Amino acid sequence: MLTQIKGLHHVTSMAADAQDNNQFFTKTLGLRRVKKTVNFDAPDVYHLYYGDEVGNAGSVMTYFPFQNMGKGARGAGEVAETVFSVPQGTLGYWQERLSKQGVKELAPYSLFGENRLRFAGPDGDGFSLAEVDGDSRLPFAGGPVAVSEGIHGFRGVTMRLRDEGATAELLKFMGYQPVDKQGEFIRYAVPGGNGADYIDLEVLPGASRAAQGAGSVHHVAFAVDDRAAQLEVRKALLDTGYQVTPVIDRDYFWAIYFRTPAGVLFEIATNEPGFNRDEDTAHLGEALKLPTRYQQHRAQIEAHLPPITD
Repeated sequence: MLTQIKGLHHVTSMAADAQDNNQFFTKTLGLRRVKKTVNFDAPDVYHLYYGDEVGNAGSVMTYFPFQNMGKGARGAGEVAETVFSVPQGTLGYWQERLSKQGVKELAPYSLFGENRLRFAGPDGDGFSLAEVDGDSRLPFAGGPVAVSEGIHGFRGVTMRLRDEGATAELLKFMGYQPVDKQGEFIRYAVPGGNGADYIDLEVLPGASRAAQGAGSVHHVAFAVDDRAAQLEVRKALLDTGYQVTPVIDRDYFWAIYFRTPAGVLFEIATNEPGFNRDEDTAHLGEALKLPTRYQQHRAQIEAHLPPITD
């Protein structure tokens, strides 16, 4: 069993419009845009990162906004819901705020003893807010939501599967332990994690397969402290029979990728070097940052990308 994984690092999804995406996460949810860059494999598409003050691991939601992309189809074999942690007693505030801003599919519910509020993102993305007592992570203080009600970071994600067997074994190998079960949901937690500690498996044997598009999670990333820990995880996964990519430099972290038995793309990402490696903390996410290999094409890339009004 691995011990290097500390919880979630980031969750990356796809969107159909960069401006709508930016507006939702910075103005509606009150997160900070900590980086504005481009997709490493498609530099004509933004890669936008939203999180806490500095983009700590376990707080960062990222997006590839493919202009006018068709919506995904929900189903099995995907991350169905991303869950954010908010302070105890704040769901009333959030329900009123999200309702006033026209957010769709608002629905209070309870799971594993947590009061939650489910809602949809601009592309039908599945989200929930969970009231968590004692989350010491600090919400972003510079946005439209006060710290007393702000988002601490992720609570976890829910993966929708037809069968949990192979995925459950993988999670246990990665250091997650089963801690609870409620109906079709099984909860796994990584002990001593970074606050973004939970993976819930929703088991629906008759569910149709998901199809990716706008509103779909592209991949979910797990956090390790550094490159040495990442290499240990990579070797262990390879020894177990998983097909794992070489280490890839993503400028703000190093990454490896592999696909789960259910088809969900997993990433293992380092906490180093962080989002302030090329911008000071006061100005994170303001300028368009390009990977080195695209710097010579900056003029063409900037001319192609749609403007984002903050």
